[in-house]
Amino acid sequence: MLTTLRIKNLALVADLTLELQPGYNVITGETGAGKSILIGALNLALGERADRTLIRGGSDSCSVEAVFDVSRLKAPLDSFLEANGLEPCADSQLLLKRSFTNAGTNRQFINGSPTTLAILAALGEWLVDIHGPHEHQSLLHPARQLAILDAFGKLEDDREAFAALVRRRATIEAEKAALIVNEKTYAQQLDLLRFQTREIAEAHLQPEEEVRVEQDYTRASNAARLLQLSQAALDLLSENETSLLTQAGIIGRTLQELQRIDASAAPLLTLHEQSVTGLHELQAALSHYTDKVDLDPARLQQLEERLNLIQALKRKYGATAAEVIAFGEETRHKLQSLEQRDAELARLNQELRKLDAELWRAGEALSAKRRKVIPQLSKAASKQLADLGFKQSRFDITLTSVAPTDFTDHVSRFTHHGLDSIEFQFAPNPGEPARPLRAIASSGELARVMLALKTVLAAEDQIPVLVFDEVDANVGGETANAVGEKMQQVAQKRQVLCITHLPQVAAPAAAHFVVTKQSKAGRTLSEISLLGAKDRITELARMLGGQSDAARKHAEALLNG
Repeated sequence: MLTTLRIKNLALVADLTLELQPGYNVITGETGAGKSILIGALNLALGERADRTLIRGGSDSCSVEAVFDVSRLKAPLDSFLEANGLEPCADSQLLLKRSFTNAGTNRQFINGSPTTLAILAALGEWLVDIHGPHEHQSLLHPARQLAILDAFGKLEDDREAFAALVRRRATIEAEKAALIVNEKTYAQQLDLLRFQTREIAEAHLQPEEEVRVEQDYTRASNAARLLQLSQAALDLLSENETSLLTQAGIIGRTLQELQRIDASAAPLLTLHEQSVTGLHELQAALSHYTDKVDLDPARLQQLEERLNLIQALKRKYGATAAEVIAFGEETRHKLQSLEQRDAELARLNQELRKLDAELWRAGEALSAKRRKVIPQLSKAASKQLADLGFKQSRFDITLTSVAPTDFTDHVSRFTHHGLDSIEFQFAPNPGEPARPLRAIASSGELARVMLALKTVLAAEDQIPVLVFDEVDANVGGETANAVGEKMQQVAQKRQVLCITHLPQVAAPAAAHFVVTKQSKAGRTLSEISLLGAKDRITELARMLGGQSDAARKHAEALLNG
C-alpha cells in the first residue's frame, strides 16, 4: 500500500505530507482547492515526465516522495531491484523520490539509489493504477487486457507454458543463425577457430601454471646472486676461522669449564648445545639450497619463453590461464559444430519443426480456453456496469487469433502471450456500436468502466494501489450509491484512493481527507487533513449543499449507512 506521499513546492503546495490508510481512502474539497495536485504528484513519483511550470512560484525546485509498504506485493520486486543495481527495501518499505529544478535538472531515486525515468515507470506499473483524466491507465493497453482475461480465467500457467516454448524456439533460432553464413565467411571462421584451438591446445596450459613459472623464472634469472648470498652465509656460518660454529666451539669449552667450577651453570651449557644444533641444521639447509641453485642459461631461456607464451595467450584469449583454457574449450566446441554444420542445421531444423507443432497446439488450446472465458468476463463486467448507471450498456471482448497459414509464415514474430490479440470494447448506450475502451471520450464513462472491471477482477488483479479520479462525472442518485459500494468492495482486497465530489461516494470510505485552499502571508496554499467523525459530517453536509439541519442529518445517515 501507499503509506506516505510528501510534496514540496508543487503548484499550490508548499510542503504537504499525506499519510494514507489501508482500504478505502477518499479525498474531497472545493473545486480548485488542489485535489488534482495529489494525483499529479503521485504520477511524478511513478515516472511521468515533469513540467517545470508546476514548480511553485518563488522556488527553484520541486520534489515528491512516495513510500510504499511492499510486504504483500506479488511482483518480483527484489530481483527487479537487484537487476537494476538498486538498494533493496528495508523493513518492506519502498521509497520513490523525484525532484526537478527550474534549470532543467531532473533526478529520481529508488531506495536512495539514483535511477532512470524508464526504470521508475516500469516499477510504477506494478504499484499503482490511476483511472481518470490522467495517464498510467494499464487497462487501456491490449497486452494488459489479455493478461486480465487470463487472470480472470486462471490461464496464467497455460500462457507461461506457451512462453517457455517461445523462449526455447528463440534459442534454437539463434543457434541456427550462427551456423548460416556464406561460404567465404564460413571458411574464414573455420580457419580462425582451427588456429585458436590448435594454438591453445599445443600450449598444454595448466590452470595454476603461471604462478609457478613466474616464481621459477625469478629464481633462475637471479641464480648468480642467490648463489653468492647463500655461499656468503655458509662462510659466515662454518667455513672460516671466525665463523659462528668456530666461535660456538670456543664458547662451549668456556661453559664446560664454568660448569666444572659451578654445577648450577649446567643449564647454560644445555642452551649452548641447543643453539649449536640449530646452527648445524641451518648449515645443512644452506648447503642443500646452494646445491639446488641452477646457473643453467638454457633453463633460464626455457622459462622465459614459457612465460612469454603464457602472456601472449592471455593478451588474446583471457585475463588468466584458466580463462585461456576455457576459451580453448569453447572454440573447440564451436569448431566441432561448424565442421558438422550440415548435420547440425538438419538437427536444428527438425527441432524447430517439432517446436512449431507444439507451439501451434499450445496456442490453439490457450485460444480455446480464452474464448470460453470471454462470455463470463463480459457478463460479469456488464452486471457491474448496470449497477453503476449503464443500465443498457454492452461490454464486449473481441479476440482475434492467428490463422494457420500466418502462423507458418510468421511464427518467429510471436510474443510470449499466445496466438491472440484482444480488445475490450464498450457501448454505453443502446443502438451505439461498441468501441475500444481507448476510444471512449468521456473520462467519467471510462473511469466507471474501469471501476466495474476492477470490481470483477479484485481477486485476480495484482496491482495493489488503485486511484480513481472523476469516477462521479455525470453520476447521481442511486448510481452514486453504487459507485461508493463498488469502491468499498474493491478496497477489501486493494488500497483505493478516490477523489470525488459526491457524498454518496465519500461516505463509505475508511479514511476521509479534505483539501482546502488557504491564504497565508499573501500566498495561496493547498493543505490536506484527515477528518474525524464530527468533521466528516460537516464535510459531507457541505457536499450535500450546506450546513442546514437537514443536510447534517442526511450526512449522518450516509455515514451510518
